[in-house]
Amino acid sequence: MHLFYSPSINPSQIYSLDKEESLHCVKVLRLKEKDIIYITDGKGNLHKTEIIEASPRSCSVRVVETQEEFEKRDYYLHIAIAPTKNTSRLEWFLEKATEIGIDEITPIICENSERSVIKIERLEKIIVSAMKQSLKAYMPTINPPSTFLELLSKTNQTNKFLATCNEEGRKLIKEVYKPKESVFIAIGPEGDFSKKEIEAATNNNFQKITFGKERLRTETAGVYAAASIHILNQ
Repeated sequence: MHLFYSPSINPSQIYSLDKEESLHCVKVLRLKEKDIIYITDGKGNLHKTEIIEASPRSCSVRVVETQEEFEKRDYYLHIAIAPTKNTSRLEWFLEKATEIGIDEITPIICENSERSVIKIERLEKIIVSAMKQSLKAYMPTINPPSTFLELLSKTNQTNKFLATCNEEGRKLIKEVYKPKESVFIAIGPEGDFSKKEIEAATNNNFQKITFGKERLRTETAGVYAAASIHILNQ
């Protein structure tokens, strides 16, 4: 199954892949007329299409079948995570979290953050690539960076968790999360959230959680969180 991404595909019309996707389809994958490819709009629609013109500049296809809400999850996961000093580690988190299943990501700037500037366009490309590779029809949303304190009052998920090294009152995620419910998980920088940030989160009804005895890097904690919610919803 070859999956391509196009947010503007119209299933009622002949559609042409953009130049980059056309080149990959025809030159790299060596697909030709009458071959079947799949296209997603990133909103849950999976279109089965037939190639009608295998041009490396503008590959044209005809939609033959559409599956709506393809493999839609019955929970919503939003992870807010502090950008790592090494950008490749944040990109690794985005790739793996997309493969596992995530709906929304917000880079958060904390008092102990190592990085405050990120390139959203680059991160979006990482997400698109991971979505296609893992055959997902939903593209996670990546929001502009926000300070953690600004974000606190804007969250509307049912469950709000703060992953912190501060041991007082922490619980394992499996002890506090109810499957099938929406969840927001905040993961801080290597230096953890500050005392002020932890107090502010607690005042905004965040539950402090731990991922166990192991001390995890920021990006590893992010992947652990996504995987934990996925497993708890099986």
